[in-house]
Amino acid sequence: MYYSPDLPCAAFVGSHLVASGPFAEVVHEVKRHHDENPNDMILIFDHKESRPIEVDLRGSMEDVYARLEQQKKPLPPKAKVKKPGRPKLGVVSKEVTLLPKHWEWLTQQRGGASVTLRRLVGEAMKAADPMAAQRSAQQSTYRLMTAVAGDMPNYEDAIRALFAAEEDEFVNIIADWPKGLREHIMQISAVVFDPSLAPSTEESDSK
Repeated sequence: MYYSPDLPCAAFVGSHLVASGPFAEVVHEVKRHHDENPNDMILIFDHKESRPIEVDLRGSMEDVYARLEQQKKPLPPKAKVKKPGRPKLGVVSKEVTLLPKHWEWLTQQRGGASVTLRRLVGEAMKAADPMAAQRSAQQSTYRLMTAVAGDMPNYEDAIRALFAAEEDEFVNIIADWPKGLREHIMQISAVVFDPSLAPSTEESDSK
């Protein structure tokens, strides 16, 4: 699987944070650490879902990056290369029937009709399930904690506070955990305790 060089992620050896930041930079630090400590088991996770990322660290740094680059999917022979400027959103074209006054209003909005429609649908989806972002952040944090913090003191109490969204208790429980681990956990769990921090649909569309 190909990962963007800018994908936010973090790497751990046990509960020790080795690196955090864009994927390309994290891989560089992971490779350096591996060369100096070949017996360490290093785990890399993406920030959003805390899913593990496997990287083949054999050979030189150039070898590692070359293999990652080879994981890009080539375009099909007859595929047309998209012109720059349009975000890669996986947009599907379908018919939308509106009254003239609706089209007039849409075209006057920032970004035009398509962007406005996507934003409105996204807001409606969020309103229908306002806690979806919070649950997603809870699951992501839980996956990370299970993988690298299972041996930490009061781990089970921390998990209970996480799913109860009790921020003060959660912060107090993990206060004595390693600094890098603690800071990363607080970063990926921020939406759990403040759902308003979830990125808006408009921000997601711009990425």
